[in-house]
Amino acid sequence: MNTRGLRSQLKDSVPVTGLCPQAGPYGVQDSLRRGFSSVKNELLPSHPLELSEKNFQLNQDKMNFNTLRNIQGLHAPLKLQMEYRAAKQIQRLPFLPSSNLALDTLRGSDDTIGFEDILNDPVQCEMMGDPHIMTEYKLGLL
Repeated sequence: MNTRGLRSQLKDSVPVTGLCPQAGPYGVQDSLRRGFSSVKNELLPSHPLELSEKNFQLNQDKMNFNTLRNIQGLHAPLKLQMEYRAAKQIQRLPFLPSSNLALDTLRGSDDTIGFEDILNDPVQCEMMGDPHIMTEYKLGLL
């Protein structure tokens, strides 16, 4: 048997004291708010490019900010970052899906159709719940 097996693919070994890192107040995972746990989420990337693809937008933003800073000075990327933060804060209620159209417009990706536009349908989301509980949880009342 391979000595690197499944154990080498896990991110961390699971401590005995906390078998469920996202445990609720009673020591059981809150599946309603956090979804179902999966072993797939605990595995390392299977391909070297997977991590690069996951961080593509972050790397693209960093490169654009550096280019903008070299061309227009320090004020331009700071202003753009401030606009990004303001656009990220605009959301609907927690139980309604948000399209983040303002953020897509700032990034210039509002006129392109990508993989996430077709297969990331909010209607097919696994996380369903009571709107009142989800709103109270987001506001920190629970």
